Amino acid sequence: MRKLLFMPLLMAVLALSAVAGGAEEKKYLVAGVAFYNLENLFDTINDNGKFDYEFSPEGPRQWTSERYNKKLRNLARAITSLPTSETPLGPAVIGIAEVENRGVVEDLVKAVDSTLVAQGKDPWRLQFVHHDSPDRRGIDVGLLYNPIYFAVESVENHRLVIPDEPDFLTRDQMCVSGSLLDVPVSFIVNHWPSRLGGEAQSSPMREAAARLSREIADSLWRVNPAQGIIMMGDLNDDPFNKSCAKVFGAVREREDVAAHGFFNPFWNILDHGVGTLCYNGVWNLFDQIIVSGNLVDGSIPGLTYWKCTVFNKPFLRTKSGKFKNYPHRTFSGGRFLNGYSDHFPTEIFLLREVE
Repeated sequence: MRKLLFMPLLMAVLALSAVAGGAEEKKYLVAGVAFYNLENLFDTINDNGKFDYEFSPEGPRQWTSERYNKKLRNLARAITSLPTSETPLGPAVIGIAEVENRGVVEDLVKAVDSTLVAQGKDPWRLQFVHHDSPDRRGIDVGLLYNPIYFAVESVENHRLVIPDEPDFLTRDQMCVSGSLLDVPVSFIVNHWPSRLGGEAQSSPMREAAARLSREIADSLWRVNPAQGIIMMGDLNDDPFNKSCAKVFGAVREREDVAAHGFFNPFWNILDHGVGTLCYNGVWNLFDQIIVSGNLVDGSIPGLTYWKCTVFNKPFLRTKSGKFKNYPHRTFSGGRFLNGYSDHFPTEIFLLREVE
């Protein structure tokens, strides 16, 4: 049975090795790791005591079952468009943000399989990890994964505490550890505090979040110095901002990264004017996937960072008007647009050499 499951992986090996060239042609398995802010994936139920009346049939957004199901179908279309010739079953792992609860994640996974079946393809049967955070808006992070590529071994959720702000509540940081293509890797999934109140005024909150992420990573390395670590999420900051570059310590160039440091491959992408969200004509790249140095410098046998991309295909963009080429979002100015998200997905690719 295991051999049958790995047939798509073997196809990916052949596709990649065919373009390798050279006298010593090498063969690789390829694993994609993606992140997607789903922009307010709420169900239609107004839960007592939660701030989700806005996303209910009676609320200002008139969030009916019809609109909810359109949102699910759109997100499923985006996710099922992520496969490449080297990753025919899509990403091995997808970090997600702005999900209300476990139920909406279950509905999304079902929508992904329904979309694939409608296209005449086999369902992926993604599994997921979700945790209810204390965030005041009731939004959480989560992790979707294909068990063919990734096996979960442990999950830990970390609360961000600001001593000077005892009433401050935000999303917990989720650390999922396991085996990616049989190599130990941990994923820290994030949605750092927003820029509400202004970038400069709110920066200390994101710096605290970055400090917590780094503490999680360092604690993993104390247990296993050979652990690969991937930190990803909507960080509400760009790669060059203090939280990412200084506090978390993610460097711009891969040759500058230490084994127990971090490389941010999206820094150079933003330098070329490509982002994941746009405001007043300025592109930001908040949706980052940051890779530990030991997954970059070859010090982990068997798994190495290859490349990254912003998934901004035309169907995910606004087609015309003032916001042309911005992400085609669900709402704008309170008007339902039947879009996808106000963020583009991002993805990195990792290689595992095979005989």
